[in-house]
Amino acid sequence: MIASSRSLRDRLKGGLARILAPLLSLNDPQWGRRPNNGGNQGPPDLDEIWRNLNSKLSRLLGGKGGGSSGNESPGGGGPSAGAIGGGAGLLLGLILVVWLASGFYIVNEGQRGVVLRFGKFVEATMPGPRWHLPYPVESAEVVNVAQVRTVEIGYRNNVKSKVLKEALMLTDDENIIDVQFAVQYVLKSPNDFLFNNRATDDSVLQAAETAIREIVGRSSMDFVLYEGRAEVAAKARQLTQEILDRYQTGINVSNVTMQNAQPPEQVQASFDDAVKAGQDRERQKNEGEAYANDVVPKARGMAARLMQEAEGYRSRVVEQSQGDAARFRQIVAEYSKAPQVTRDRLYLDAMQQIMSSTSKVLVDQKGGGNMLYLPLDKLMQMNAGTVASGAAPEAPASAKTADPAAPAADGAARGREAFRSRDREARQ
Repeated sequence: MIASSRSLRDRLKGGLARILAPLLSLNDPQWGRRPNNGGNQGPPDLDEIWRNLNSKLSRLLGGKGGGSSGNESPGGGGPSAGAIGGGAGLLLGLILVVWLASGFYIVNEGQRGVVLRFGKFVEATMPGPRWHLPYPVESAEVVNVAQVRTVEIGYRNNVKSKVLKEALMLTDDENIIDVQFAVQYVLKSPNDFLFNNRATDDSVLQAAETAIREIVGRSSMDFVLYEGRAEVAAKARQLTQEILDRYQTGINVSNVTMQNAQPPEQVQASFDDAVKAGQDRERQKNEGEAYANDVVPKARGMAARLMQEAEGYRSRVVEQSQGDAARFRQIVAEYSKAPQVTRDRLYLDAMQQIMSSTSKVLVDQKGGGNMLYLPLDKLMQMNAGTVASGAAPEAPASAKTADPAAPAADGAARGREAFRSRDREARQ
């Protein structure tokens, strides 16, 4: 403590010596010398400076000058009144110069200076060297407007060091979530910052917490935890800025970052099970949609094909019916002209159509009890084989053994020929 007092006293002596140097004679043999330091150069003693100052002032005011006796009264009681008055004026002048010099200040880049006159705002100054009326008339506050300040909500310094009273929030679907986020801000109005704030970080913390609680309270848990995190942060920044502007804090919120959002640790396991169940539900839903996308187009194609087939069948039946009707009208017209011929022709056409679809024919002879069997399939096969080999066709064994009585077969043939001749005569 004693060493620091001596160092302060030495610095004070050096400063006064530099200030009073222009007033003292540079040729004074005692300047810078102390009688007990062996002639070494150093700062003068205050008493010596005072005596030299009084001597100079006495010569300027018409005194005797010289030694120490010229600065004393005739009775030997001390300095004269003129010397004291001159020294006091010089000292007041020096004090005035120092007081005026104390009004200089420097505003760095990224800062703004705020000048206050008796505590009232006067002006805001830009970067550079500035001057104001010294204290106590005016004072200057330098505010850093370029510095990015950060406020942490729900945690401190690390997301693991949670502050539960700030982090726990209630969602719209009555679920509790743990939300941790950070707010970065800068100053946009040094005047509002100085006069409308007491604790800037606390103001930003409370405004941001109010905003995020309002947004989370209007949103579902899944929206906050998953798909809506960026949207929640953007809305929180906007609402926080509106609150701070309402109170005229002079703060501009630059960014709100969602650090972490999760359920409370006490229900983390149950929440994981619920998430897995939701994922299984989405997977099954996707599988069902994939199956539907595979089956539905096929069913629609099959339905379209059936409809087209039905439409084609309808068109075919209608056209065929119309053709049959037209044919029937033509037949009626011909029948009215020759009924017997038309009946016979219709009979023969019907029998031809019926016989063309069968390979075996049984004919009942009129007036007899014998049945005539005609194996048309065998006959056709034999005719095809005969044509291919060039040999004469032979009657099948079944035809030979079908009727053992040859005379009866000949009689039946003659009867058929007679019947056909009679039909011809009737037609003519």
